[in-house]
Amino acid sequence: DQQRPEAVPAAAAGTGDPLVRIDPARRTAEVDGRQLDLTYLEFELLAHLVAHPHRVHTRDQLVTTVWGYGHVGDGRTVDVHIARLRRKLGAEHRRTIQTVRRVGYKYAPPTAG
Repeated sequence: DQQRPEAVPAAAAGTGDPLVRIDPARRTAEVDGRQLDLTYLEFELLAHLVAHPHRVHTRDQLVTTVWGYGHVGDGRTVDVHIARLRRKLGAEHRRTIQTVRRVGYKYAPPTAG
């Protein structure tokens, strides 16, 4: 009895999956019930990735969406923030943010099992 992720609407109070919960109103993020200590940009980046599971985002798309059109920088800025997010997610959950070689990143929520 498998659920299709796209058939499950995001709750109005928060988005995410059983592992990562994002509450945009309170600007909090939790992993396995543990609140993460995130900077403004780390929160924005994680919230964007979690809101679009399995979608591959290029570094340029992430810079535009998270940092804004006026940001001057390169893809390394994204790489550094992704590395920090993975560290904060912890060893057992860091793989939920996956690198797509030569393209960018995607969030892959764990499958229920």
